[in-house]
Amino acid sequence: MSEKPKIKVLYVDDERNNLVSFKANFRIDFEVFIAESADEGKLLLEKNKIHVIITDQRMPIKTGVEFLEEVMKDYPDPVRILLTGYTDMETVIEAVNKGKIYQYVRKPYVAEELKKLIQDAYDNYEASQKIKRDNEQYEFILRQKLLS
Repeated sequence: MSEKPKIKVLYVDDERNNLVSFKANFRIDFEVFIAESADEGKLLLEKNKIHVIITDQRMPIKTGVEFLEEVMKDYPDPVRILLTGYTDMETVIEAVNKGKIYQYVRKPYVAEELKKLIQDAYDNYEASQKIKRDNEQYEFILRQKLLS
């Protein structure tokens, strides 16, 4: 019996300690990719099929929302989660509207709760991929019928 592939999670945070801690907490359950900047995160997205993106909001150069908004153009499929230690309603609204986030999580996170959230996000990812495949099949069948 083949083992189910691990969920691929990208975590972007400018604080190295947070990255190391995240990887230590989740490396057994998920395939974890870590990046210290938005640009490094984009490079990892280019090279890997990521299922869930988690990013810190407050980073130099680009905020988490700016990063999510930017990568959404080329990588619309991964489910996006914003993680931050600050509670600013404007940020939350901006994240939902611009970054199309699935969930907003406050630091410090509880590892078990975040693990469940990642699994839920992946289930959402899988459901959207199935819908996308089904729609492509229906469109193909419809084109075939129109041609005959």
